[in-house]
Amino acid sequence: MEISLRDIEKASARLKPILHHTELDLSSTFSAMTGGQIYLKCENRQKTGSFKIRGASNKIAAMVEAGERHPVVASSAGNHAQGVAYAAKMFGIPATIVMPEAAPIAKVQATEGYGARVVLEGSCYDDAYAAARRICQEEGAEFIHPYNDPDVIAGQGTLGLEILQDLPYVDIIIVPAGGGGLLAGVASAVKLINPRVQVYGVQAEKADAIARSFKEKKLVTTESASTIADGIAVKFPGDLAVDIINQKADGVVTVSEREIANAILLLMERCKQIVEPAGATPLAAVLSGKIDVKDKRVVCVMSGGNVDVGFLQGIIERGLVARHRRLKFVATLVDRPGSLVGLLNVLADARANVLSVQHDQLVARLNPDQTTVHVVCDVGGEAHGQEVIRRLIEHGVEVSIES
Repeated sequence: MEISLRDIEKASARLKPILHHTELDLSSTFSAMTGGQIYLKCENRQKTGSFKIRGASNKIAAMVEAGERHPVVASSAGNHAQGVAYAAKMFGIPATIVMPEAAPIAKVQATEGYGARVVLEGSCYDDAYAAARRICQEEGAEFIHPYNDPDVIAGQGTLGLEILQDLPYVDIIIVPAGGGGLLAGVASAVKLINPRVQVYGVQAEKADAIARSFKEKKLVTTESASTIADGIAVKFPGDLAVDIINQKADGVVTVSEREIANAILLLMERCKQIVEPAGATPLAAVLSGKIDVKDKRVVCVMSGGNVDVGFLQGIIERGLVARHRRLKFVATLVDRPGSLVGLLNVLADARANVLSVQHDQLVARLNPDQTTVHVVCDVGGEAHGQEVIRRLIEHGVEVSIES
């Protein structure tokens, strides 16, 4: 099945009074770092904080046009939940969102704040999905799939239309890919209007079902999807979405956890923007050289900005380590008085700012004449970090770097 340009244009007309037309921001910093003209499509500033409102709103609007005003149900612990809740409220339709019992309280409250009923069910997404399907049968409600639905895909495709309107001479558009709805929609819109423009998807290395599916040109699922980019942590992508991606996209690449964290940190420092891990994957792909952007006009779609504040500290930590601004290591010392002081003196002389030292001589160890110390310190970059390690080794300290 294909999504027609008419489908996407109708979606655009439906969504015009609902959405923000998010800005396309040219980043001089990232352009200088990559040799291309890097634009950021700021869907992290979209209503509900992500692109998901596009597909959800188009699906519900199409239902209303067809005279169907029955309740809607979705299963999600993230952006899709808030998109469906907001869209349903806009059209005056009751919405139920099923989330796993461990869903963050902030996301539950945000979804309820948009007027939806939240049901907590099970320990994982699969449990929530099964409960949502059951509620649909019991209450005669319509299930709103997050990515494997033609109206949802057409709604996500409106993002592609906006990019072409704002930057007609774009060369490359890079899109996060989880279940595949956004990539399928954007690729459909772009290729129908200007086939010259290349469209790439990006996945986390630890959740790469779409990348595998594209490589093998068939639907591939994975046994796990464990990544900080929870918005694209999907084991079972949509068969409709995958079919479109395999026909329309120019490629799907993967990025590491460290590359994602580095991109998030750079966006915060250089652009003053909060972007969730999934939304940072296009920039991560560009900065890591996974896609050749030299002398190209490139749009990185920052798909959302809904990141838990408590989770942000861990991401910042990963980003600092990835950029060699923070050094984490385990030092093995001779177990005698003064060894720890000697270690700290070496670090002080090397101008490393010690943040944390964990030294516990009571822990059982294989060699009773040695002890280990876990150290975290700030350094001035990769060269400085290497110099710190070199000095420690010169002083007889056995060092093991931690990531």
